[in-house]
Amino acid sequence: MNGFSVRTKLTAWYGGLFLLAGLVLVVINYLLVQSTLPDPTRAALTTIGSADTLYGVQADTVVGGSPGVAVRLLSGSLDEYRSSTLSTLVVGSAIALVATAALAVLFGWLMAGRALRPLHDITSAARRLEAGKLDRRINLEGPPDELKELADTFDGMLDRLAESFDSQKRFVANASHELRTPLAVQRTLIEVAMADPDVPPELKKLGTHLLHTNERSERMIEGLLVLARTDRGLHARTPVRLDEVVASVVRATSAQASSAGVTVETRLRPRTVAGDPVLLERLVTNLVVNAITYNASGGWVYVDVRGDPALEVRNSGPVVPPEAVPTLFEPFRRLGGAERTGDTRNAGLGLSIVRSVAQAHGGRAEAQPGRRGGLAVTVRLPPS
Repeated sequence: MNGFSVRTKLTAWYGGLFLLAGLVLVVINYLLVQSTLPDPTRAALTTIGSADTLYGVQADTVVGGSPGVAVRLLSGSLDEYRSSTLSTLVVGSAIALVATAALAVLFGWLMAGRALRPLHDITSAARRLEAGKLDRRINLEGPPDELKELADTFDGMLDRLAESFDSQKRFVANASHELRTPLAVQRTLIEVAMADPDVPPELKKLGTHLLHTNERSERMIEGLLVLARTDRGLHARTPVRLDEVVASVVRATSAQASSAGVTVETRLRPRTVAGDPVLLERLVTNLVVNAITYNASGGWVYVDVRGDPALEVRNSGPVVPPEAVPTLFEPFRRLGGAERTGDTRNAGLGLSIVRSVAQAHGGRAEAQPGRRGGLAVTVRLPPS
């Protein structure tokens, strides 16, 4: 019964135990009735010896008045009566047992469903939970039994998880804000130092490297801020034309695509989604920039906006192992090959932000390797 539900198992146990108890009761009843009914031969002798008639028939007139024949006849009649009584008892008890067992199974199914209803509420609440939406509680009402204790324990665990997640998000946001200021000061100091015409070439080279490192740190902090923002969920939604956002991003990244020798093609059909325009623009930007960055000279990028999925971005480039695709959506995770990590200015948060923004809008982001290399990323968003 490993493949059956708990409700089915409980019902089977209820019905099986009731059927077993009924069989025991029928056997006991059968034995009691059997012991109560008289033995046919002994009863016949006793009856003939103590009475002149039996069932209105004179004993001395039965088959010429022969007592032996009378005993046999009377014994046969009692034997038939005994067999008929026991047969009727067995048949009637079996019918009653089957009917009552069916009712027991039905009531057992209903009672098991009622008893397991709080467990279904706990399961439903757990399925609706998300990392950024831990505000749902079971709040089970009823007597303080084991199920009530389980539900209250589950609610207490959710309270602690919600507090922990909120604390973590506040820390990431606050730390990111605090780090932006010193990074901005560092960038300004490096740029001022490099603007001096008397700076030696070695120091200028070092300054250029420091600027690239500083820019990468700023991008990482900005990405952490976006992740912290999307993990809190959307406080307000407005209609956003996704096709217009994509067109704007493609225009903004045209210089980068031209410098990388990558051709960007689009197929934009009108698509309106409800969400945050800034976050959706960041989602599209990350996908297009990633498709351009992790590509090859002379490669291509194809951006498609349609109904379902709402957005698809495919690109040429190096072959991506299928087993490595899920890790690309994790923060700070990139493929180990130099083809995907050659640009050290990237922080490894691009697809993580894409997934987080999609989830904040009630959708999801998926990826799969291209047939001849590259990656195909699809974003599914609910209609407005």
